[in-house]
Amino acid sequence: MTRLLAWLLLLALPLTACAQAPAGPPRVGLDYEVLEGGQRWQQAPDGKIEVVEVFAYTCPHCADFQPMVDAWKKTKPADVNFVYLPAAFDPEDAYARAYFAADLAKAVPKIHQPLFDAIHEQGALPRSNASIDELGTWFGQRGLNRAKMVASMRSKDVDARMARARAFAVANRVGSTPTLIVNGKYIVRARRLEDRWRVVDGLIAMERAAAKKTP
Repeated sequence: MTRLLAWLLLLALPLTACAQAPAGPPRVGLDYEVLEGGQRWQQAPDGKIEVVEVFAYTCPHCADFQPMVDAWKKTKPADVNFVYLPAAFDPEDAYARAYFAADLAKAVPKIHQPLFDAIHEQGALPRSNASIDELGTWFGQRGLNRAKMVASMRSKDVDARMARARAFAVANRVGSTPTLIVNGKYIVRARRLEDRWRVVDGLIAMERAAAKKTP
């Protein structure tokens, strides 16, 4: 599916939501599951509700989902913190390492969509088995320091983040991408990509209501 088609589907969503998405709160066992022993990715000293997207740059569904992510982020409530998290099932996954290196360099806004495009639209990077050196060259072409990015992708700091991301995925029963986790308590199971934000919004409302009831 091309980026244009993904955007067309997004634009059509308001017209089709009433017919395709059931009214009312999300349904446990169908729209989402409760995570026993689930984990947040970040602590919440500010009390914000966390929404994590576990994604993979090589995943075509994640590439299709990204325009929907961008649209939702523009309207997300102020009490919600959104987090990207690469699927780190393989500790040597160069694309996951590339994300963490970009995050350390505060370059995620600059490279996130372009990296999806380089893989799925332009064919500038392989859909699997990319090397750290290839990604370093790509980063250099995007205006980042190639040597520093390569060193970062191979660093102990990124090793630690990869291990932690894998532990998060295991604890939260993530088996595919894209997957959305709300507050380390709920995993979204809606099959249609277009339905997932409806479920997320409902779960956010549930968490907000539960927090108000806590003495």
